[in-house]
Amino acid sequence: MKKIIFLLLSCVAGLHAFGQSQGEDMHKGFSRANLFFGSGLNLGITDRSFNIGLNPELGFSLNRIIDVGLAVNCNYYSQNASELSSIRFQNINYGVGVFTRIWPVNFLFLQIQPEFNWINSSQKNVNTQQTVKYNYSAESILIGIGYGSRIPGSRISYASFMIDALQNPNSPYRDQFNDPFPVFRAGFGVYLHPTR
Repeated sequence: MKKIIFLLLSCVAGLHAFGQSQGEDMHKGFSRANLFFGSGLNLGITDRSFNIGLNPELGFSLNRIIDVGLAVNCNYYSQNASELSSIRFQNINYGVGVFTRIWPVNFLFLQIQPEFNWINSSQKNVNTQQTVKYNYSAESILIGIGYGSRIPGSRISYASFMIDALQNPNSPYRDQFNDPFPVFRAGFGVYLHPTR
């Protein structure tokens, strides 16, 4: 595990150094010209479940290839009963997290987004009509790949495909059998102080 963490940190440091050499025209240090605000819309669909959510984000372009930021999420999730389970789920969750996007080329990015989520769940047994409600919390780490357009100092638009890499059965991105379901997210953003 230590080797994997060391390798990831080395890659990020190398990408940061490469991005600095590629982004000499970006503003040095903290600059409002590197700050962006946007929102994403996520959608997850399987044969028994449905997920939709809104994900506002505030980010900062460190250089020409790395963006970091803070994201907020609000999601609705439902899962129908099946032959294996007579329980129907409906969840509403909200959470906060951080994200890192690495753009190795100008149209493709990798993303990692750890989150902490609070979930309000309603579970109904379709055979007995009994309903139970729960409130709980869960961590998740969304990882994935995306396609988009990014012009630092101007705008960002993207579409991504991610899954939850953790095995937490309470995650809002996993079904009742603890299988991850795909999260499709599309978003846009504008820089708060566009460069001229």
